Amino acid sequence: MVAELKSGGSPLFDHAHLLRYTGEDVELQRELVSLMLDQADRCVGMMGLARERSEWRTAVHTLKGSSRGVGAFALGDLCDEAEELPALAWPGARVQIEQMVAQTRSAFGELAD
Repeated sequence: MVAELKSGGSPLFDHAHLLRYTGEDVELQRELVSLMLDQADRCVGMMGLARERSEWRTAVHTLKGSSRGVGAFALGDLCDEAEELPALAWPGARVQIEQMVAQTRSAFGELAD
């Protein structure tokens, strides 16, 4: 079973959202984006190892929160959809989430460097 997850038309990266919390502090923005991307890598790895629903949900929910915190709303929305998927759909969802992480990393631009 492969679920086609959708991001609901949300932006890959809403820089205005991040600016509201960090102001003009570019170093803080870079730090938060870096932390979120590190978290994304860990969570995607955890998704690949998940055998129990609680493990899957913890990984997806954690990534949802960290994504939305920095304005990566499309990734957050994708994770929101993936939280309640049946186990048979997890591998396909993980691939889609991993692809969205890569797109989000690009959308961050120089903040991800």
